[in-house]
Amino acid sequence: MTRALPAFSLGEEHLELRAAVRGLCEKEIAPRAAGVDANEAFPEASLRALTAARLHAVTLPERYGGEGGDHLAGVVVAEEVARACATTQQVAGSDELFALPLLLAGSEEQRQRYLPRIASGEGLGAFALSEPEAGSDVAAISTRATPTEGGWVLRGTKRWITNAGHADVYLVFAATGPKGGGKGLAAFVVEAGDPGLSFGAPERKMGMRGSPTREVYFDDVFVPADRLVGEPGEGMRIALATLDRTRATVAAQAVGIAQGALDVAVAYLTERLQFGKPLAAFQGLQFMVADMETQIRAARALTHAAARELDAHGGDITAAGAVAKCFASDMAMKVTTDAVQLLGGAGYVRDFPVERMMRDAKVTQIYEGTNQIQRLVIARSLLGAS
Repeated sequence: MTRALPAFSLGEEHLELRAAVRGLCEKEIAPRAAGVDANEAFPEASLRALTAARLHAVTLPERYGGEGGDHLAGVVVAEEVARACATTQQVAGSDELFALPLLLAGSEEQRQRYLPRIASGEGLGAFALSEPEAGSDVAAISTRATPTEGGWVLRGTKRWITNAGHADVYLVFAATGPKGGGKGLAAFVVEAGDPGLSFGAPERKMGMRGSPTREVYFDDVFVPADRLVGEPGEGMRIALATLDRTRATVAAQAVGIAQGALDVAVAYLTERLQFGKPLAAFQGLQFMVADMETQIRAARALTHAAARELDAHGGDITAAGAVAKCFASDMAMKVTTDAVQLLGGAGYVRDFPVERMMRDAKVTQIYEGTNQIQRLVIARSLLGAS
């Protein structure tokens, strides 16, 4: 059942974009979502449909072959795709994670070399930051970049890397100083064909099962000097500035998952009969869906506000992104859990998509900064703590 969404504060252009994305998703992406999850299959056909419609990287600037959409357009697209298939949105979203560091700190030559490939769909991007001993503690990165004639040699391991093994290009963070640490990080572009690059086995995940997540190994990978993004020592700034901007996208993903779960629950409540009447007639269940709708609207408003702040200022939106991501992902976990409850036994089996949505929602509380880290970020923005 498709319900018309309220317009909120979106203008005509963004409303038209949302309608177009929803139409595409309902036709090309949603029907494949259960199979992608059940088979842990890379969403090739869904990604191809997004790419053909030029919706996979809508915020890339026009001068690099993109659509030049603002960040609000980006979160509108992310929500609609995640509503249909969170895995597909996650795979496509890594293009933004690859591209943003180049837009923030890359040279014009690097942008011209790589971003048109992302914009056309010819290339798929990945963002390699986390490590076995460096998740929330980014400064603990131990992957090392050693200078050599003509470039750098990378050695180390990255973990939890989306699109690993499928991506054509990787934005990799490594320590360049003698002891690493936050002041000694640098960012590099690594290409899939570089000798010494290899991958671990696919992770067996609770959710987002068609989004490939693997370890990435750098065994003396030579990276030419012209693939250093920014300067040595700027890696921490580049990484955190990227995540500040992409957390609004994660928030949109969480809102989309929750909206999809609520849509299923509402349809089920109107059709399922108990005690001689539809479940929708029972006040206790009415209160549950009312709370779900309220929470989704609040999360969407925070997400749109973060995107608008970024569009307006283009600078430090650390708190806005953290607030949106933290609230929306916690909301998505609660709403999807409640959706399973509303469907009862039917919600617990794969005949209905809410159990998949509940599993998919969980990771939004974890990646791109756990919600515990988001709360630290928010508190520090208020209190000025170190």
